Amino acid sequence: MPRQKTKADLPEKLCPVCGRPFSWRKKWADCWAEVKYCSERCRQRRNTEG
Repeated sequence: MPRQKTKADLPEKLCPVCGRPFSWRKKWADCWAEVKYCSERCRQRRNTEG
């Protein structure tokens, strides 16, 4: 059985709204390339802070 990935091995991105890094989540497995924001809050605030 293959070893599980540790959290340190998961890919990360920076949120363009708050600047915080966020890691890959299983729910984003199919659309990781399209994920831009760390949270729903940042997605909604994308136009107000730019």
